[in-house]
Amino acid sequence: MGETRLLQGRYRLEKVIGRGGMGEVWRATDEALGRRVAVKCLKPLGPQQDRDLVTALRERFRREARVAAALQHRGVTVVHDFGESDGLLYLVMELLEGRNLSQLLEDNEQHPLPVHVVVDIAEQVADALAHTHRQGIVHRDLKPANIMRLDDGTVKICDFGIARIGADVGFTARLTGTGIAMGTPHYMSPEQISGDHVDHRSDLYSLGCVLYEIATGVPPFDLDDAWAVLVGHRDTPPEPLRNHRAELPEFFERAVLDLLAKTPDGRPTDAADLRRRITAAHPARTAVLHAPFPPAPTHPRAPHLPSWTRGMSTGHKAVGTTLLHAAPPPDPSAGLTGRWTTSTDPRGTVRPAPGRVGDRVPPRTLDHLAGRHSAGLSLGRLGRWEKAGEVHRAVAAEREHALGPDHPDTLTSRYEAGFALSRTGRDADALREFGRVAEGRDRVLGPDHPDTLTARQEMAYALGRLGRHAEAHQVYTSVLDARTRTMGADHPDTLRCRHHLAFNLGRLGRPEEAYRTAYEVAAARARLLGPEHPDTLLTRYEVAYTLGRLGRWTEALRTYREVASVRARALGPDHPDTLAARHGVGTSLGRLGLWAEALLTHQRVAEARDRVLGAAHPDALASRDEEAHCLRRLGRRTEAVELYRRVAELRGRGGGHWRTGADACYEGP
Repeated sequence: MGETRLLQGRYRLEKVIGRGGMGEVWRATDEALGRRVAVKCLKPLGPQQDRDLVTALRERFRREARVAAALQHRGVTVVHDFGESDGLLYLVMELLEGRNLSQLLEDNEQHPLPVHVVVDIAEQVADALAHTHRQGIVHRDLKPANIMRLDDGTVKICDFGIARIGADVGFTARLTGTGIAMGTPHYMSPEQISGDHVDHRSDLYSLGCVLYEIATGVPPFDLDDAWAVLVGHRDTPPEPLRNHRAELPEFFERAVLDLLAKTPDGRPTDAADLRRRITAAHPARTAVLHAPFPPAPTHPRAPHLPSWTRGMSTGHKAVGTTLLHAAPPPDPSAGLTGRWTTSTDPRGTVRPAPGRVGDRVPPRTLDHLAGRHSAGLSLGRLGRWEKAGEVHRAVAAEREHALGPDHPDTLTSRYEAGFALSRTGRDADALREFGRVAEGRDRVLGPDHPDTLTARQEMAYALGRLGRHAEAHQVYTSVLDARTRTMGADHPDTLRCRHHLAFNLGRLGRPEEAYRTAYEVAAARARLLGPEHPDTLLTRYEVAYTLGRLGRWTEALRTYREVASVRARALGPDHPDTLAARHGVGTSLGRLGLWAEALLTHQRVAEARDRVLGAAHPDALASRDEEAHCLRRLGRRTEAVELYRRVAELRGRGGGHWRTGADACYEGP
């Protein structure tokens, strides 16, 4: 920004009032008009950033800034100006004095807000949404942190459109092994979760989630496992609000439950309809400025998963989270004038320990490295693993120079570099990188620390990929013993390690042990996470595979079909995981001699994989191989030979995904 702190010769940047993973918010003066403003600055887009990401971010920023600037309503944060200066994207907006709803709940010690305040907020937000929806604009990320209550009682919605800048280039959501974007699931509509068309009624659902939380003190689906939250939004009716808090008015409970209808058609027609309902039932709105919020009595909460599931990421929710110590990934949607915080995500943290070399490194240097680290993660989420690996290796070298080889952030970058190497098939290089990480974490954190065990588990995975299954088995067994001793037999990380051990046992030629271990893990995951949790289904897929190895094809067919059915319902019929299970169905049908059914199954899977993954993708080629095998078994030799020839030609071109066949069920630790 330059030493003068004068942006574009007009905006005098005076004081940082928030900082986060993608930039800063400054209190500033517009010297041309003599008014106080807030200036939101994204981190400089220097030459070290990936060119495609920079281009996408710039274009998205300009487009969404224009959208935000076009909105004129007392309930929407005013955007005055936007632009770019020396690679720095900035947004100039009104300076708000107040607290967002997440902060208000925290100020109130996690108790719900007073009823009259909740109703007042509902009416004002509904009025603002009615205006923006009439302009054809949908927020798509409505949550407590994006709604401000000013000192005079005015309620304003922040980040119209801006919240999506980071999401579009992969900054705000990681993907699980099943490909589901987890972002902030506590406020997502069922249609957002399913990837269906989203319109203004999705905002109404998110508003229902926000109102439910500030009225009761808990989100409608208060579970700490991200998958359970998403399934709750999709399948489970919310508990009536008055079960949590009897003094809530009936009309308000009915309005919120209508907002939380599973289908858009079941919700109010629009936000104006919601506002009319509130006004008709509660015409005498009283704005209370800073009246103290009386502590509410303790209310029963929705059933929780076991306490250890609190470590599983569900995204930020308002209750029970202090902003300065929260643990979501860097989020550019923390509020246009809300607080920005440095990420405490273990994959993106830069926090030097007292007295170490990092204390002498300028904070700007550390912030710069943290930003590049985040860019590397984003490249990985986009599937650009070669480029992600380059970024992580460069950041690791600079962090080692600045912080030392055993600093946790240096080791985190090395871990991500190893992960990128494994994703590009460079398993020997990945093994060396993970070995260095494991040794460093052993010295710094101890041999039984979860991060040390995670690095060692990645070593075992790389060993298995290299065909060194006996060595992999030794490492998996050692890690499993440590996880069981320190975390318990039913901890998700312990079960994940046992899952990989089962896979490796099969590759060691010990199918009976592999089946028994996989069966036990699947049962434990079903009991603790639910029968439709992705991890449960992943292990049940492995159970089906081991049944096939044992020649028990009837049982394998039944299990593959069950997994395919649930995945199709939860993920969609063309999701790669669904197609992997359907491929298993086709293989089982063939081994049972049902060649005509097997042929039809493999043809349909091959067509879907061609469409989703590309004809040269190894999984698509595997399906075509099976299709040709079925044709040959049915006596259609000419067609089979032609298909084998086509598959051979596609394989000769190279490329495609490096994980094929049975490996599709074997995700990394």
